Amino acid sequence: MEESIGNGLSSIRTGSFKSNLSGRSTPRTSPSPSFRRVHSGRTPRREARSSGGGGLQWFRSNRLVHWLLLITLWTYLGFYVQSRWAHGDDNTEKFLGFGGKPKKWILDTEQVKRRDLLTNNSLPVVNNKTDVKRFTDGKKIDVVLAKVGNDVPSIKRVPPRKKSKKARTKKGNKQKEKEDVKGNERKESEQDILKKDTTYGLLVGPFGSIEDRILEWSPEKRSGTCDRKSDFARLFWSRRLVLIFHELSMTGAPISMMELATELLSCGATVSAVVLSRKGGLMTELARRKIKVVEDRADISYKTAMKADLVIAGSAVCASWIDQYIAHFPAGGSQIAWWIMENRREYFDRAKLVLHRVKMLIFLSELQTKQWLAWCQEENIKLRSQPALVPLSVNDELAFVAGIACSLNTPSVSPEKMIENKQLLRDAVRKEMGLTNNDMLVMSLSSINAGKGQLLLLESASLLTEPEPLKSDLKVKNPLDIGQDHSTLSLRHHLRGLLQKSNDIDTFSPDLRLSSLVNSVNETHAVSSDSNNMRMLNDRNASQEQALKVLIGSVGSKSNKVLYFEGILRFLRQHSNLSKSILWTPATTRVASLYSAADAYVINSQGLGETFGRVTIEAMAFGLPVLGTDSGGTKEIVEQNATGLLHPLGHPGARVLAENLRFLLRNPSERKRMGMEGRKRVERMYLKKHMYKRLVEVLVKCMRSK
Repeated sequence: MEESIGNGLSSIRTGSFKSNLSGRSTPRTSPSPSFRRVHSGRTPRREARSSGGGGLQWFRSNRLVHWLLLITLWTYLGFYVQSRWAHGDDNTEKFLGFGGKPKKWILDTEQVKRRDLLTNNSLPVVNNKTDVKRFTDGKKIDVVLAKVGNDVPSIKRVPPRKKSKKARTKKGNKQKEKEDVKGNERKESEQDILKKDTTYGLLVGPFGSIEDRILEWSPEKRSGTCDRKSDFARLFWSRRLVLIFHELSMTGAPISMMELATELLSCGATVSAVVLSRKGGLMTELARRKIKVVEDRADISYKTAMKADLVIAGSAVCASWIDQYIAHFPAGGSQIAWWIMENRREYFDRAKLVLHRVKMLIFLSELQTKQWLAWCQEENIKLRSQPALVPLSVNDELAFVAGIACSLNTPSVSPEKMIENKQLLRDAVRKEMGLTNNDMLVMSLSSINAGKGQLLLLESASLLTEPEPLKSDLKVKNPLDIGQDHSTLSLRHHLRGLLQKSNDIDTFSPDLRLSSLVNSVNETHAVSSDSNNMRMLNDRNASQEQALKVLIGSVGSKSNKVLYFEGILRFLRQHSNLSKSILWTPATTRVASLYSAADAYVINSQGLGETFGRVTIEAMAFGLPVLGTDSGGTKEIVEQNATGLLHPLGHPGARVLAENLRFLLRNPSERKRMGMEGRKRVERMYLKKHMYKRLVEVLVKCMRSK
């Protein structure tokens, strides 16, 4: 066949005869007969186009088509590679080979352990998210896209071309960012190590879904509810304010500032927040509440503050920002109200250089005010004005759940209805925790560090959970001196303590015990103590001995001290009985369900004590008796033997706290009485309307006049 075709072509080239398509006759030298022309009107070019071979010849001769095809292929290749680069799973796809001849890949066969490694034309292909595409246009181009981080055997390849200095710098910056992220993950993993400890017992909560279902209360409703007729709303309507947050942790100062900003926004003010440290998890909550955060902590924040009517700093840590702001704007100190919420000397030392340059200082308790004034006197610091006292309050959200009348109540959701819902919430949460009606849940919510005294609380609880009963120590005194300077309530508490110490003696009748104690005081005190102690003894005989459960949180706080936490876990390993009675909660963002489930609250702050203790008034709002240290702002809130019981600081206070815990265990009616007294105290003094009334009186003196 090939020979015949070849002969035909050679005959045409030599001119032995002409194709009949040409329309010409054979040469005269040929012996063939004469040939008559057929279809003479058809030109040779048209005939060539009508055939398949002619179309291919036209395609080859048209350079424009070639260029269009080449551009189309090149564009498609570019878009394809770019899309694979930009839309990978984690945007970290790498080119392992591209352009020219195929790369020379060398597999280390000794380390090949994966079964999903396939080889095709000497190129390794990983099944997991790996594609090989070849586009051919004159030259062969191999593109291999492979997922970085796959567990692939070691692959050696030809070193890539040297990158420019700009590209190397950009890559170095990205590498540094990745290292920073890994460093943060390592720090956070310390908390994960603690969660693996077997002494953690039961980790419970948060109970947000249960709370929303029972209370019919969604997060969208958690916003400020300004009273338009109040002085607070009239003062801040259309005003511009800047609030300084020292951090965004789930602690008292940042949460109080966030709630203040929310209330200001609901009253028609323009609020900007300057955050000195992003530490903590309140950034998303600020965004949800539509609180504008100034990105820059320096120049932009200074310019924003200069245009504001008032600047409120929410912590002593804000001293550095205040100092720099006054340096840029010397008159700016006249518009700053500094709400200091700490009461330790190190915070005073950080703030003392600018205390006299701000318009006014605001403190939370009388004891804190006296302490800071004493330090100022030591350092010869003269303040511009007398400090103001503005205690914190229970926000409307918690007051609403607790069944206290507030702005969130409606005719269909009255305080009485919320009290019923709170009982349903209590039952549901305690069931989730695995508690029975015979368990007394004692709660302590705060960051876990030595200053909050969680380890001392566990020492007190261990005295009640040990196999041997708690030994009475006659040397243990009531934290309050019993004398002329104290009320009858102190004497009553002292009598109860003595009754507890004689509890194991069954040979004496209640009347004999009471008479021996009452004779030590006058008749007036004896009459009140007699009836009270009789009720206490009846409770002890009528009720079963309750089991103690202790809930501590929050495990997820950024302010936790890991070494201190590990010390707590070591203590629990040494007291196996106690570890069975400990519950932990990972977060304290939804505390209404926890307060509802508890029976008592412990505020065990050490050192100078709690500056104010917002959790103290929150627990009182839910009808919980408070066991607190006899120091700081706690003793200004807790009325001894009326709303709770106080104990000394340190290890001596641990035994007194154990006595107080045992007293509450054996006297449920006293728990209820103290809780109701605390709730009434909150309704008189510590609601939102009380705080904002005081705040208006203070801030109007600092407000810029229009």
